[in-house]
Amino acid sequence: MKMIIYLLIFSMFTTSVAMAADTIVFPSKSGNITFNHKRHIDFLRNCKNCHEKAPGKIVNFGKDYAHKTCKGCHEIRGTGPTRCGHCHVK
Repeated sequence: MKMIIYLLIFSMFTTSVAMAADTIVFPSKSGNITFNHKRHIDFLRNCKNCHEKAPGKIVNFGKDYAHKTCKGCHEIRGTGPTRCGHCHVK
């Protein structure tokens, strides 16, 4: 019985990762931001780098989160966009 429960939990986790959109577009007054989710999954390999608990919507995601967390990660790793026009495209 425990094995069945573990398999159900595992399948729920892997299904949510598999069903995640490859590309997400976030509307913005400064120009829409196209986010390549698949590329981040392939590069980071750990959902908890961005998601607090597990795959799914990021709590409090918005301008402040993106400018601090996303841009900060790009600056630390030395890869990815760090300037306004690199993310915001009109």
